[in-house]
Amino acid sequence: MVFITSPNHRTLNLNLNPKTTTLETLKLQIEQNSHIPISQQRLFISQSLQILTHQSNSTLLFDLGIKPLSTLTLHIPLFGGTQPPAVPKPRLDFLNSKPPANYVAGLGRGATGFTTRSDIGPARAAPDLPDRSATTIGGAAGAAPPGVGRGRGKPEEEEEDDGEEKGYDENQKFDEFEGNDVGLFASAEYDDEDKEADAVWEAIEQRMDSRRKDRREARLKQEIEKYRASNPKITEQFANLKRQLYTVSAEEWDRIPDIGDYSSRNKKRKFESFVPVPDTLFEKARQEQEHVTALDPKSRAATGTETPWSQTPVTDLTAVGDGRSTVLSLKLDRLSDSVSGLTVVDPKGYLTDLKSMKITSDAEISDIKKARLLLKSVTQTNPKHPPGWIAAARLEEVAGKIQAARQLIQKGCEECPKSEDVWLEACRLASPDGAKAVIAAGVKSIPNSVKLWMQAAKLEHDDSNRSRVLRKGLEHIPDSVRLWKAVVELANEEDARLLLHRAVECCPLHIELWLALARLETYDNARKVLNKAREKLSKEPAIWITAAKLEEANGNTSTVGKIIERGIRALQREGLVIDREAWMKEAEAAERAGSVATCQAIIRNTIGIGVEEEDRKRTWVADAEECKKRGSIETARSIYAHALTVFLTKKSIWLKAAQLEKSHGTRESLDALLRKAVTYRPQAEVLWLMGAKEKWLAGDVPAARAILQEAYAAIPNSEEIWLAAFKLEFENHEPERARMLLAKARERGGTERVWMKSAIVERELGNLDEERKLLAEGLKRFPSFFKLWLMLGQLEERLNHLEKAKEAYDSGLKHCSNSIPLWLSLANLEEKMNGLSKARAVLTMARKKNPQNPELWLAAVRAELRHGNKKEADILMAKALQECSNSGILWAASIEMVPRPQRKTKSMDALKKCDHDPHVIAAVAKLFWLDRKVDKARTWLNRAVTLAPDIGDFWALYYKFELQNGTDENQKDVLKRCVAAEPKHGERWQPISKAVENSHQPTEAILKKAVVALGKEESAAENNRQ
Repeated sequence: MVFITSPNHRTLNLNLNPKTTTLETLKLQIEQNSHIPISQQRLFISQSLQILTHQSNSTLLFDLGIKPLSTLTLHIPLFGGTQPPAVPKPRLDFLNSKPPANYVAGLGRGATGFTTRSDIGPARAAPDLPDRSATTIGGAAGAAPPGVGRGRGKPEEEEEDDGEEKGYDENQKFDEFEGNDVGLFASAEYDDEDKEADAVWEAIEQRMDSRRKDRREARLKQEIEKYRASNPKITEQFANLKRQLYTVSAEEWDRIPDIGDYSSRNKKRKFESFVPVPDTLFEKARQEQEHVTALDPKSRAATGTETPWSQTPVTDLTAVGDGRSTVLSLKLDRLSDSVSGLTVVDPKGYLTDLKSMKITSDAEISDIKKARLLLKSVTQTNPKHPPGWIAAARLEEVAGKIQAARQLIQKGCEECPKSEDVWLEACRLASPDGAKAVIAAGVKSIPNSVKLWMQAAKLEHDDSNRSRVLRKGLEHIPDSVRLWKAVVELANEEDARLLLHRAVECCPLHIELWLALARLETYDNARKVLNKAREKLSKEPAIWITAAKLEEANGNTSTVGKIIERGIRALQREGLVIDREAWMKEAEAAERAGSVATCQAIIRNTIGIGVEEEDRKRTWVADAEECKKRGSIETARSIYAHALTVFLTKKSIWLKAAQLEKSHGTRESLDALLRKAVTYRPQAEVLWLMGAKEKWLAGDVPAARAILQEAYAAIPNSEEIWLAAFKLEFENHEPERARMLLAKARERGGTERVWMKSAIVERELGNLDEERKLLAEGLKRFPSFFKLWLMLGQLEERLNHLEKAKEAYDSGLKHCSNSIPLWLSLANLEEKMNGLSKARAVLTMARKKNPQNPELWLAAVRAELRHGNKKEADILMAKALQECSNSGILWAASIEMVPRPQRKTKSMDALKKCDHDPHVIAAVAKLFWLDRKVDKARTWLNRAVTLAPDIGDFWALYYKFELQNGTDENQKDVLKRCVAAEPKHGERWQPISKAVENSHQPTEAILKKAVVALGKEESAAENNRQ
């Protein structure tokens, strides 16, 4: 290893062995690393400053005194008359030699040795120093090893060996961030490869950071919420107290003592002095406010219209404003006249004034002059340049000199007669009478310009004249598609057919002309036209699609598929790539045009092109759903039909196709599809049940019963089919059939649902003993099914056996301690039997066993409100919102509990916590309803029933709103949507729908009863407030 110090103060490290390397090899290595030619290299040995340039190139470095780890100085001589640098003075010989043994620097003159930072190195423990008593020459000789002295440190060789063992240089620069490694690559160059590597690593870091971004943000959000929950702001801590300030009466407000400012009690008041206002100030103010209505003699001498130089300026701003308004009104009066009390501006005179307006700004006049001079130079130096003439004419037009603009553009037409842009500009600037002459001269100069002929046709006001101009243009440009289209649009059907025959002869490669001609021809002639078009345009798919539409329009639907299939094969032979997405768009266009068979044929022949076998199902279902969203029902139906030919046993595709038919098809098409589905998937219960339900809804009960019998034969042990058969018989007032079906299901080992349905049938029939017996047997088999315990307790309550009902609820809670309905039923029973205290204890126990349950908290709050404990209810609600901060039913109840002025603030807090909760949205809709904001209330109610269509309470509220504020059409729409949604849940809906007298009522009747119950509840609440 040899070190070379270069002129730019950088050190080169050359891995060379001085015993085997010649001077010439060294110079070559230096040239490769520093790009300095050998002829300009001057090498010196750093310690002795011995020059090596005059030595033989074959001499070994070791023979020149260069040892491993030696340092050489590289010098570049200066040329061109400059003086070379002075050779440094040689160092004394004893400075290059090793110190003698036992040498201590400065000892002879009485100095003492010391250890510096460079001797011990950075971040290292201090070395063991010799005892201060041994600082004599003898002591130093006996205590220290050879070559070690005070103030010198270790010899060079030992330091190097020590550095090699430690792996770092103790004397290098220390960086606080990178430590001792900062100097490893300090001398290296930062090239393009390093930059590319840094860019790659930066991209990797960004990619990894983006992958962790969601989790990091979620974790940060959770930590922030946790911190805010544990460290709330002062405003949040006292928010509830602030809202309760409305209860403070006026007397209590008056009794609150005022907080005085006692900070200046001991401060000395500054001396305040008052000086009377002088009379001159009042006089000056009077003069400024004085109004003078007469002219002084000096003004009369100046005719009253000019201000003399000696007159003082007017200081009354009010008079100035009045004068300006008077002048403005006079100008407006001159520009207008009064017609039946209305001010009307003459449009002709107004436009004339606009045309006569002149640019008065000095800056604008200067700019126009400069532009005019520049454009004049352009047109004179290069008169054959059309844009220069056009720009010059438009400049004059902007400046208001229309005649100069016309003259300039006329010169441009003379200089550039072959430029259609110049002629068009001249036609635009010309007067209406002269425009035809200008355009006529233009088409005479450029007879092949389509733009000029089109402009000439626009100038005509009669269709016959326009057609004549266009036909004249076609004589000069017979291959212009634009002219042919324009002339065909102006012609009648017979003339258009003749024109199109000539057009396709002149423009045989334009597809629109062929298709337009085919649409105007008869069936046989249209086929001939399309065959000729196919010969001319063999790579155009629109011809084949039009041919298929033609055959379908004439009743030949059997040949449509063959035409599309032949067309795709022919296009593929021509080398055209079949774009699946483009063909699907053509299928949708065919559907919109009424060509259903063409749409089906296109889908059948192109839907599988370019789709991998394992992706077919997913891709086809996605395509069908997208077409369904766009309203292309026939296209979606065709995709499902083709998919079902490939995936005959896929239940999901059958279900999606059935849903499509249910939404947009007929009952017959849905029945046919379901029949086909159960043929290929006889084990799919949902397909059988859907078919039976559709027959039942259509009123064909025997057909539904037959489908369920077939389903039972295919799946004999299916509980869903047993229950569907029971529901069919039960809803159609056949209780005996329903009892027999349930009895057979129980014999076959039915589940808890079968026993529950059996008890419901007996309850409907009034067989209380049989109901109790079934419930008891069911509870023996399924003691953990809470609904059986709940039905048993409700049975005892109906019979007024409250103690037995309590026992049933208690027994049920022993087996189902997590059943919220059981806890609520027991609490209501205890409130009825023993009052609020017992119900409160039950609800407290329920909350301990089922923490963070909003229904239990809401029941406790409502129990307090029923007994008039408003403050206790507020406290419970505050605790409930702390424990269940995202519960929509709690926030909705809290909005209704607070006074009306505070409901808006409460609703905003609720929306921040649970924006998409239907209970909160319904509560906000009530606020809008109370404020008579009908449109907003309707929007929010619609949003609530959209988010939760299964909750009947929202439908009842929506229907009641429309009864009060909506039209008959809106009421019918809500009623229809509710019947389609078939809601099953709701705090007010379930007691009405599950009542014995309403068991067979339709959804419409239950909705109306729920509206009546809602009105009674609101009236009772209003009476309680009063």
